Amino acid sequence: MIKVLLILLGVLSLWFIAVYNSLVFLKNQVLNGWKQIDVQLKRRHDLIPNLVETVKGAMKFEQTTLTEVIEARNKAIAAGGIAEKAQQENVLSSALRQLFALVENYPDLKSNENVAKLQEELVSTENRISFARQFYNDIATKFNIRLQTFPVNMISGMFNFKGAELFELADASEKEPPKIDLNIK
Repeated sequence: MIKVLLILLGVLSLWFIAVYNSLVFLKNQVLNGWKQIDVQLKRRHDLIPNLVETVKGAMKFEQTTLTEVIEARNKAIAAGGIAEKAQQENVLSSALRQLFALVENYPDLKSNENVAKLQEELVSTENRISFARQFYNDIATKFNIRLQTFPVNMISGMFNFKGAELFELADASEKEPPKIDLNIK
């Protein structure tokens, strides 16, 4: 009888350790996912001043837009926490879209190789950010589900594991499908 209890206690202990370790593993995957987003956001933040400097001279009448882009960038850099960072990054994305739309109105800028290269770099970075957000949200969702399922939720509660915030789109315009015009003009 004692042997059976010891074996049962040993199996229960091993299960407990395995569950705890799996939660630590997933928590670290979530942190890694966030760091991947952070790396791409830093790259984006580093490219923006170069773009603004490149277009500044040609866009003398659009200083308000350039100022908005820089202010949005600075707020995004200073943001803390996932929810605030997501909100500020959405504001920055909106400001960049506005800047890119204005660049289209300036033929000199449109044909400028540096502006084109910076725009291409920013678009590439936006794609990387999108993939990093997807990875982060996938692993964060997996972690949150694991935290909430029985009986793991008892262990996660005992060790005070907290669910991960998801990176969400706050800008309603980003949730709309893009409008594509295939008419030949």
